[in-house]
Amino acid sequence: MKGVVLAGGLGTRLFPLTKVTNKHLLPVYNKPMVYYPIQTLVSAGVREILLVTGGNNAGDFLKLIGNGRDFGLREIDYTYQEGEGGIAAALSLAEDFAKGDRIVVILGDNIIEDDITPYVGEFAKQSSGARILLKKVDDPERFGVPLLRGKKIAMIEEKPKAPKSSYAVTGVYMYDPQVFSIVKDLKPSRRGELEITDVNNYYIKHDLMEYDILKGFWTDAGTFDSLLRANELVAKNLKAKAR
Repeated sequence: MKGVVLAGGLGTRLFPLTKVTNKHLLPVYNKPMVYYPIQTLVSAGVREILLVTGGNNAGDFLKLIGNGRDFGLREIDYTYQEGEGGIAAALSLAEDFAKGDRIVVILGDNIIEDDITPYVGEFAKQSSGARILLKKVDDPERFGVPLLRGKKIAMIEEKPKAPKSSYAVTGVYMYDPQVFSIVKDLKPSRRGELEITDVNNYYIKHDLMEYDILKGFWTDAGTFDSLLRANELVAKNLKAKAR
């Protein structure tokens, strides 16, 4: 299983902090933000990672992460996303890296307490398809929101004004190799981007999507409020472990 960390974009919701650096290089308590998704993948046994970045500070990732040996990686590759074409567009840049393997994708601003190894293990047992991780949140309207019917997801709505559940689709996606063909057939949304929700809804429509619900804390760190929350959660967790 290979891993992909999506750390592109301009981080406009965090201006003026992101006028001088990439959002994913900002600190979350005692580490750069991008360290957390990388460690999440490494802890799940992933040893080959592609980091997709963009903007004016792409070279800083190489300075910070280098060859990935500090994380125990066998290989880390880098690629550059021009502009802001959406998460699915960023994912499309991983096709050559994947080389027909399954991939675990994580957004570079996602901070996750859980060890995702069991979820990756369940995905490995699937004959094909995709798997995503959900989390119950207080503000689902900020995210993709699943409509759950028993053990299946009926559909996902992107940032709905009236959410059909209190769950958010977190930024961890597991895909089989056909994901790249799906992305190639996508049409840009009203935002002019290729949406990852459209990718997930394709798998749902064809009954190829499974899901798990995270038990520990999860947050993104793409706004000032969520960045503050990420710092507080990580600090509280580390201090609790140190007792």
